[in-house]
Amino acid sequence: WFNYYSNGGISIMDNLQKFYSAINTLKSGTQYTVDGDMANENDFNNNVQWVTGENNGTAITTGTCPHSEITWAKVKAEMDKL
Repeated sequence: WFNYYSNGGISIMDNLQKFYSAINTLKSGTQYTVDGDMANENDFNNNVQWVTGENNGTAITTGTCPHSEITWAKVKAEMDKL
């Protein structure tokens, strides 16, 4: 489900693809939405809505990550591996 771009035979993932992969590595099954880019800690803190539950079929979300194993430092480290 990732789009890969080719640059002289080298596959390149964009920031959002790296972010999705990093989150999946850190905590598989995490539910969230992203609105915007994911290039830095400011994006991480402002562009992600984390799903914390459901109320009558509607997701309950928060802008603060509820998962202690997911921090910008850990996400960035995983993104840098890709």
